Parts: sequence; C-alpha cells; structure tokens
Amino acid sequence: MLAGDLAGEGDVIQVVSRAFDVLRCFEGHEARLGNLEISNRCGLPRSTVSRLTHTLTRMGQLVYLPRDQKYRIGPSAVAMSTAMMKGLQLRNLIRLRLQDVAEHLPGTVGFVIPDRFHLVYLEYARSANALGLHEVTGSRIAMGTTAAGHAYTAALAPEVGDALLAEMEREMPEAAKSLRPRIEDNRRFLKEHGYVTACGLWSPHINGCAVPLWSPQYQTFVVVTIGLLSAMFDEKRLHREVAPQMIELGVAVGGLLEGAEGDLFQNRLERKALPVRANTNAIIKTEETNDLEARTRRAGSARSVRARDGRR
Repeated sequence: MLAGDLAGEGDVIQVVSRAFDVLRCFEGHEARLGNLEISNRCGLPRSTVSRLTHTLTRMGQLVYLPRDQKYRIGPSAVAMSTAMMKGLQLRNLIRLRLQDVAEHLPGTVGFVIPDRFHLVYLEYARSANALGLHEVTGSRIAMGTTAAGHAYTAALAPEVGDALLAEMEREMPEAAKSLRPRIEDNRRFLKEHGYVTACGLWSPHINGCAVPLWSPQYQTFVVVTIGLLSAMFDEKRLHREVAPQMIELGVAVGGLLEGAEGDLFQNRLERKALPVRANTNAIIKTEETNDLEARTRRAGSARSVRARDGRR
C-alpha cells in the first residue's frame, strides 16, 4: 500500500472516530445540543462539529430542530441501539442478580461495559433506601475516578492497560491523574483478592467496590460495581461486608454471560441453573475464555488495542 493510501486511511479513521465523539455527547434520547455545546463537550473545533452534524443529520443519526437551532438523536441512531438491545431476557436476568445485592446493601449496583475512557451502565439496581448515587441505564462514568474503571483497567493485560492509560493521559490528563499512581496496586490487589475498591475519588462522599469479569460476547472485561455512602461504608467495611457479596455477584453474572454466549442480542436465552462456585481470589472467568482473552492481551499499537476493546 502506498504512503498516500495509508495517510488517506488514517484520515477516514479520524473522521469516523470524531463522528462517534459527537454522538457520545447526546447522553439521553431527549438531549438537545447546538454546535457550540457539542464543541465544548468533545473538544473539537466548531467548524469541524458543524460539518459532522450536517453529515450525521443527512444520515439520520441526528435530527435538526430549526426552532431551537439544536440537534437531537435521530431515528437511525435509535434504530441501531434498539437492534442491539434485543436480548432483553438476558438483561432482565442480570438485573435480577443486581437487585439481589441491592436488597442487602443501600447503594447503586451496576453492570457496566467500557467505552473509550468511560464505562456505560447496561443495567442497574438500587434499594428503596439507597443514598448517594442515582445512575441509570445509559449513564456514563469515568474510568479514572471510579471503582469500576480501576477494576477494568487492572484486569487488562499490562501492555493493554498501559496503552489505554497513555492515551488517556494525552486526551484526558486530569482523569488519568487519579488512575496512574494506583494502577499497579490495583493489579496486585485484583490478582490476590478478585476485586478493586476506590474510596472518595469520584466524590468524597462515595466509596465503591467492583469486580471485573470476562465477557465472551464483547471479548473484553465488563464490570459489576456498587457505590455506597462513605459515611456508612468506610474502606474496612467495604472489604469485610461488601466485597464478598460483589464477588458472588460476579460469579452469578459471569455464569449468565457464559451461558448466553452467541445469544446476547437474540431473544431465545433459556433459563439455566447457575454453576455453584466457591469464592475465588482470581479474576472471574472460565477456561473457555482464555483463548479469547489471549487475543485481547496481545501487545500492539494503541490503535489496535482500541479496536480490539471496542474503543476508537
């Protein structure tokens, strides 16, 4: 391939990635944003945003509202997301497992997947007396300042996690400041105990505990996590009372994901008895996932790492 062809390919990749940056700014179906607001949110020049929103509108990914002079998510984007959420039965089963924990702990319990430097809630549950956190399905949380983010990055192979962190330092240096000094300790603790905690990073009033588990469907790690008021659950109480329940939750959700391999986006998942396992001090995964994990864990460029993990 000629050097010019390579340069052109890079330009196309950049345009596509910027288009997704624009779409990420719309956190809810009802969100309405103008070009200036989008520019401020994603850090792109306003002229670039204007060209991207024009193209995305023609594609149906956005809709322009003349009276407001703003954009909102369009029908094509909604249709794409709806198609990806056909596996409601699996999500319902996961939600039931989350709710089991939420009934014993007064916090917000979530099942999250990675998206570049953030994680997105696919499911959540909370008890009636939950305090402090009010995340919902679709909410985005930062990797650098949450227990879920610290657990996810600790679970990645060192070369993969280091590449992600290096890119985060270039594009979101403030977020990376909280993660960089803790990542090695997180890796060691995760290897020994099977979970990660983060106290007061996102908010001085919130402590969190998270367990990463391998997902055959996404071929990367996903995370079950909980956020609790620090006044009620200090770090010692997290380790003593919360971590054992989160590890059990990870085993349960991991069993669901393993049993649903290939059926995540289909509506034909059967109810299967969950395997009974003793608590383990290892990252929750099965032998069958080792080959998939190995492919994700291979060293490579930052671009190839992002592609394998589902980020741009």
